[in-house]
Amino acid sequence: MSKPKPATYRDLGPFSDWVGAAKSAYGLYPRLAPGVEAEKTIEQLLDFSVATEQPQLIQTGRRWCADGVSGQEISWSVGYGPRTQAWLLMPEPRPAGRLPGVVALHDHGGFKYYGKEKIADGPEGAAPFLAPFRRQCYGGRAFANALARAGFVVLVHDVFLWGSRRFPLSVMPAWMRRPARSKTHAAAANGVQRRIQSYNLAAATHEHLVEKYCTLLGTSFAAVVNYEDRVAVNFLRSRPEVEAGRIGCVGLSGGGCRAALLQARCKQIQAAVVVGMMSAYPGLLDQHVQCHTWMFFPPGLSRRGDWPDLAAHRAPSPLMVQYAWKDALFSRAGMRTAHQIIQEHYRRAGAAENYVGRFYPVPHRFDRRMQADAFTWLKTTLT
Repeated sequence: MSKPKPATYRDLGPFSDWVGAAKSAYGLYPRLAPGVEAEKTIEQLLDFSVATEQPQLIQTGRRWCADGVSGQEISWSVGYGPRTQAWLLMPEPRPAGRLPGVVALHDHGGFKYYGKEKIADGPEGAAPFLAPFRRQCYGGRAFANALARAGFVVLVHDVFLWGSRRFPLSVMPAWMRRPARSKTHAAAANGVQRRIQSYNLAAATHEHLVEKYCTLLGTSFAAVVNYEDRVAVNFLRSRPEVEAGRIGCVGLSGGGCRAALLQARCKQIQAAVVVGMMSAYPGLLDQHVQCHTWMFFPPGLSRRGDWPDLAAHRAPSPLMVQYAWKDALFSRAGMRTAHQIIQEHYRRAGAAENYVGRFYPVPHRFDRRMQADAFTWLKTTLT
């Protein structure tokens, strides 16, 4: 009997047999069952922390009210780099008593010039040039403000590499800046728009350099982002308007990646919604790796488990995953397998009902129907 023909991966071509060699050498993607050992593994994979993980040198800024939401500007230091800028949003008028809190996590989107502005409106309303992005990804609205109107205290903050936490274009290597400027010069007549597009193009390549620095500094991009998100969770828990034992998180795409990492690493998260960012790793191997951020690949995870194992390792902690069935960033096989893996983890934990996986016939997005489902689930889970 002849041996089965090895799989061919379009991005690997003549190196397709590298996948089989690596699997033979390392036994990739074993199941990482929830428990003490899994907890230690996740802590090691996301090992980066400064002091007590509390926000430092907190400052408050402007307050505003608009469209049933009251907001306040907040900033803090995470212990390095520029200050983190954030907005705290809540319903107006605010009901009596403490409310559940949610950390709304902005996406990656190949759009690093803005962070929180992509999903929230601040004191000056919507940021320039975001309307097309929001229409494509969020049903044309600031979902964090809609979440606040639904009865939550919502924290929206910039994270490492985005918005107030982005690297200045001037410190990026010149070879990264030049192609970005040449590509956008003719495409955008408006100077501000050209600057935003130029920055986003350069920042896409710059992320690879940042991951190299993370490696030299003994950590990873995933771990640094996760640390900064944990600091944000601690800020939200400290607020007098918030019931500290009822904290959730939600995000699309890179924000979904951040939500999965928070669910895995932060015990203060009582409920997580991961949108458009769930697949088993083997389902990515055929042309679904190049489109994803380094956050999605914590170094060493593939030898210890798989991405859905990481997301589910705190079972029975409530988890909702929204799968976009027409998402070009993932294979359907990868999404189906991830759903099955997470289901099995929650069944073994005796809490099958605490995992909700829903499939939507849409491309990569968090549209208004999906938002409504997520808000209802968060309300039910956190109240």
